[in-house]
Amino acid sequence: MPTNPGGRRILILDDEASVAETLEMIFRGCGYEVRVAYSAEQAIETIATWQPDLAIVDVMLPRMNGIEFGTVLKSNYPACHILLMSGHPGTAELLEMAREQGHNFEILAKPLHPALILDIVAHLLPVIKSGGAQA
Repeated sequence: MPTNPGGRRILILDDEASVAETLEMIFRGCGYEVRVAYSAEQAIETIATWQPDLAIVDVMLPRMNGIEFGTVLKSNYPACHILLMSGHPGTAELLEMAREQGHNFEILAKPLHPALILDIVAHLLPVIKSGGAQA
């Protein structure tokens, strides 16, 4: 697990406040810069002024779902990594529809174990050492 991720930015999007705030606490505690949004619309407002390196996004959201948001995010910030999470059985159908449109996303099953999510994020966002080199 990284102890100093070099100012890497993570956007957490989940309409369940307890999930979003727990993830925020975990990542902030490890040194990441974190923003939380509770709807896709709020997340779009956030990314207009703050570009994340990674977005951890719940699939099942009101109005715009997480896959639709992921497509918007990727079109605006292609270098941003996106991890989808879901505990809903209807997610597979949404992912298949996205694949048919040329969008491939990685999905994690809820509930997420903190050590697992930290390990995945550490591999997606290598620590940047001073001078710009990745560890």
